[in-house]
Amino acid sequence: MTSEYPFIARQGWPLILACVVAALMLHFMAGVAWSMPAWLLAGVVAYLYRDPERNIPPSPLGLVSPADGVVTRIAEERDRHLDRPAVCISLRMDPMGSYTLRIPTEGKVMKIFLPDEEELECEPASRGAAERYAIWVQTDEGDDAVMVIHLKPWSFRPQCYIHVGQRIGQGQRCGIIALGGVIDVYVPVDARIEVQEGDKVRAGSDIIASFTRTTGEEGQAG
Repeated sequence: MTSEYPFIARQGWPLILACVVAALMLHFMAGVAWSMPAWLLAGVVAYLYRDPERNIPPSPLGLVSPADGVVTRIAEERDRHLDRPAVCISLRMDPMGSYTLRIPTEGKVMKIFLPDEEELECEPASRGAAERYAIWVQTDEGDDAVMVIHLKPWSFRPQCYIHVGQRIGQGQRCGIIALGGVIDVYVPVDARIEVQEGDKVRAGSDIIASFTRTTGEEGQAG
């Protein structure tokens, strides 16, 4: 795990290297004082691209937060990806938090929705987002969770670590968004919501909702 996911995400290495090269050039050409801003920038980039290990809670029915951030909205609404009623839990990523995204629940990746596949109406909490992506995961018990990634104009496109048909574990890394964005997690209407608006959450560590067995039983019966 350590070799596959170093403490500083590989996506940040080129930026850090560029800052270090600039700092060395300034150091030898203009002196230590002129090189300090470049060294400081290298440290900031390394901090922003950190990818620390997280302790996944022992809760098979729990859905963990996909990102470091703040819960901004909890509302019942239609999940347009699966055409079902659902509860949407919206998170605003912390700009100083880890950029790494984690999958909320274990299961199989059923589909990854891309912006150019269809035009989806933006939710109120996500207005101003330039693009959005979504990942649909289904558990072995038939519970469905959809994670929607809304990019802001200043965000970089997410880099995805997973693919359709892959089995994935609860809290497993699934991608990275430089400069953050807004994440919506759609869960069944009978799911137990474990957070409130305004709560700060950590990716992979904090449970935001829990499945109930009624949804899984209905899915298996269907």
